[in-house]
Amino acid sequence: MTWSERDQQVIWHPYTQMQTAPAPIGIIRGEGASLFDEAGNSYLDATSSWWVNIHGHAHPYIAQKLATQAMQLQHCIFAGYTHPAAVELAERLLPVLPGRQSRVFYSDNGSTAIEVALKMALQYWENKGIRKQKILAFHHAYHGDTFGAMSVSSRSVFTAPFDDLLFEVHFIDTPTPDNLPQLKAAIENLGPDSIAAFIFEPLLQGAGGMLMYEADALDQLLQYCKQQQILLIADEILTGFGRTGKNFAMENVATAPDIMCLSKGLTGGALALGVTTCTAAIYDAFLSESKLKTLFHGHSFTANALACTVALASLDLFLQPECAQQRDRIHAQHQQFLQRLAAVGTVKHTRLLGTVLAFEIVTPGQDAYTNQLADELHRFFRAKRIMLRPLGNTLYILPPYCITNEELERVYESILEFVGTMG
Repeated sequence: MTWSERDQQVIWHPYTQMQTAPAPIGIIRGEGASLFDEAGNSYLDATSSWWVNIHGHAHPYIAQKLATQAMQLQHCIFAGYTHPAAVELAERLLPVLPGRQSRVFYSDNGSTAIEVALKMALQYWENKGIRKQKILAFHHAYHGDTFGAMSVSSRSVFTAPFDDLLFEVHFIDTPTPDNLPQLKAAIENLGPDSIAAFIFEPLLQGAGGMLMYEADALDQLLQYCKQQQILLIADEILTGFGRTGKNFAMENVATAPDIMCLSKGLTGGALALGVTTCTAAIYDAFLSESKLKTLFHGHSFTANALACTVALASLDLFLQPECAQQRDRIHAQHQQFLQRLAAVGTVKHTRLLGTVLAFEIVTPGQDAYTNQLADELHRFFRAKRIMLRPLGNTLYILPPYCITNEELERVYESILEFVGTMG
C-alpha cells in the first residue's frame, strides 16, 4: 500500500470533508519551493504549506541547527527551569519587533498564542481592579480554531457549529478614510471604559479571504483606541516575518501594540511554536505578592528547545539582506503579473501586499469560502502539480521567499490557463 492508501485507513485531515475529498498525496521529501511525492513527482508549493514556510523546505541551515540541538537537549519543563534556546530567542526577537515589546510568553501554535493574548488582556484589567471585559474585533477576522480564538473570529463556516458557545465579541468593519467616524461612533456606543482590548490582523485578513486594507486608516483607528485605554493586540501570525513587505505589518503604522501574537513563519515552517509578546506595562500588572495575580496558563511543550532552536535559525536567515531582496523580487514579479491579469474579464478585485497576491474569479455563486469553484480549482492545480489552496473562489499566491522567477512564472501561466477557461 502507498502512504496515501495507508493514510486513508487511519487519518482525519483538517478542513476536509473526508467522504468526498480526493485521496491525499503522499509527500516524502522537500527541497526549496518544491515537495516530492512517493512516486518522485514534484509539487511547487505556492502557498508555503499553509503560510508557514518562508525559506524553503528542508533548509540545510535549519536542519543542521535542529540536529545539533536534538543531540544536546530536546525539551524540559519550562516552569521553574529555562534553557539557552528560549532565552536567546526572546533576546533576539524582542528588539526586532515594532513598538516596545518587553516580554515573551511561549506556546505551541497560532491559536494558543491568541488564547494567551486574550487572557493577558482580560486579566491585566482584573489585576488592576478595573472591570473591562468587552473585546473588539474586525468583521471577516480569523484568529484560530480554539474556543477563545474562534470567539474573536468573525462568525462563519469555521465557527457555525459552536456559535452559541462562543463568548460575545463586538465586530466592526476594517477602517477606511470614509468610515472612521462611524467606527469611532460604534466604539463610543459600546462604552470604551468597558472594552478591554481590540484584536486585529494588521493590513491583511488571511482566512477571511486575503482581504487587504490601508495602513493610514488603521493607524488612526489604533490611535483612537489607545486614547480610550483599549489594549491593542496585533495578530501577526500570518503577517509577521516579511509577508506584507516590511518585517512586520505593524511597522507600517505609528501606533505601537500592547500585545503581539506570532507563529507560522516564526520557525521557518520547520516546527510548531507560538509566541505572545507584551509591553512592560502588561507584564508589570501581573507582578504581585499574591499568587492570584499569576497568569495561569501553560503548555507541556512551552518553549520546546527544538522549536526555539529552529526559530533562531530561521531568524538568522530572515535578517540577512538577501531575504529582503527575495521579498522585493517576488513583489515586483507579482506586480507584473497583476498587469497581465487586468486584461482577463473573469477576474476581479486583484490586489497585492508584499509577497501576497490575491483576486476573485468571477462565478455565478457568492464570493465565499463555500463557493463550489474551490473544488474545481483544487483538481486543476493538483493536476498541474502546483500547490494552490483557494478560499472558495478567492485564489492567492503566498510563496516561500526562495521561489525562483521561473517557478513563479509556472504558477502565473497555470492561473492564466484556468481563468481563460472561465469565459
